[in-house]
Amino acid sequence: MRHEPVYVTEAERLEQESAIQKILELPQRPKSFHIVTYGCQMNAHDSEKLAGILTQMGMTEASDRRDADFVLFNTCCVRDNAERRALGNVTWLKELKKDKPELLIGVCGCMVQQPQMAERILKQYRFIDLAFGTHNLHCLPSLLYNLLTQKNRVVSVTDQETLIAEGLPVKRLNPYQAYITIMYGCDNFCSYCIVPYVRGRERSRKMADILTEAEGLLKSGVKEIMLLGQNVNSYGNGTGETFPKLLRELDAMGVPRLRFMTSHPKDLSDELIEAMADCRHICNHLHLPVQSGNDEILRLMNRRYTREDYMRKVEKLRAAVPEIGLTTDLIVSFPGETESQFEDTCSLVREVGYDAAFTFIYSPREGTQAARMEGRIPEAESTRRIEKLIREVEASTARVHQSMIGSKEQVLIEGPSKRDPNQISGKGTRNITITLDGTAGDTGKIIPVTITSAAVNTLRGERTER
Repeated sequence: MRHEPVYVTEAERLEQESAIQKILELPQRPKSFHIVTYGCQMNAHDSEKLAGILTQMGMTEASDRRDADFVLFNTCCVRDNAERRALGNVTWLKELKKDKPELLIGVCGCMVQQPQMAERILKQYRFIDLAFGTHNLHCLPSLLYNLLTQKNRVVSVTDQETLIAEGLPVKRLNPYQAYITIMYGCDNFCSYCIVPYVRGRERSRKMADILTEAEGLLKSGVKEIMLLGQNVNSYGNGTGETFPKLLRELDAMGVPRLRFMTSHPKDLSDELIEAMADCRHICNHLHLPVQSGNDEILRLMNRRYTREDYMRKVEKLRAAVPEIGLTTDLIVSFPGETESQFEDTCSLVREVGYDAAFTFIYSPREGTQAARMEGRIPEAESTRRIEKLIREVEASTARVHQSMIGSKEQVLIEGPSKRDPNQISGKGTRNITITLDGTAGDTGKIIPVTITSAAVNTLRGERTER
């Protein structure tokens, strides 16, 4: 089902611009900001937009939250641990605010978008000044202006779940790498997942707008673009603008490196696989979350594919792109999961041979179908399972790394290595970190490398001829 996006109107845009100008005229406005980000790449890109908006208000970014006049927490709620970490760190600022009463503290993002959560946060955490959800990020100027002028705490969570705000300023974290959000929301409603409830229904940006944004990034010197969406494979659903078509357009534009995430296995089409094989600028890496290796658990998760379906697509991918690296997400201790069903996940890791995986213990999310299911797994057993699964993933990663010794990679240098200042590091096309000899002056360059050795999480390489 396609949901027509609703675009922010010109009048609304002008209202926010006016709020920015009014803030700039305030004598007691905050002069610096610090954003703390939790969660996925989508949240990271949202924080870049928030930083862009705050910069337009005349604020400078403080490297430490203790030095900022306005601290904003961009939160995640996919797992309970993410919520607890965010709220724990917010609480840390309570004491700081006693010594610095003019400090403004805000929370935003997915956690705040949950029903009644914003009100609950303001009631329980009296030192928080501002709370707003994912759908009204673009309203930050007017929200902050109201906070500064009315001296009352501000909460704003809208249910406009098909909204798209174009043209927001972005303060990128890296001059050579950039995110482009191509679609928002999710219609899959996996039984464990809160995302459709806090990010809204699927809506895609117009391809022309995406291409214009990519062209601007390319002209600014960006070497790598990552396309973002809760399910990029369903981009343009019902419009005739498909994800494979978008990839081919960007490839023809000459973007040096293209990445994307996340891909839902049920929507991984032959057309997309063909585009990945044909387009020379698409990195040979795919994040393909499987979640479980057992068909019954996949059914209860509402994933809408079987283990066999998934493996068939893996085989097609590797036939079309032989050097492709695969990563995934895995959940253990889903309600009712038996030992045998858990072992199916472990055997899938061995069968696929993942480069890496994000592993999680199931976390019940209020409002989702799985939260009402019986058969919760005891904590001690969940810990045993996750530790075993991590060992399986680490063994898979080690096998992949060893197999790559002697191969060639193109590495986009991100800067000096954190462990050795005489070395530099960056990501190869398979999204694995590679270190080599070099200097900070190599940052932003794409360097051809031959892999010489492998460590637990990284590869070591030497410069080579193209």
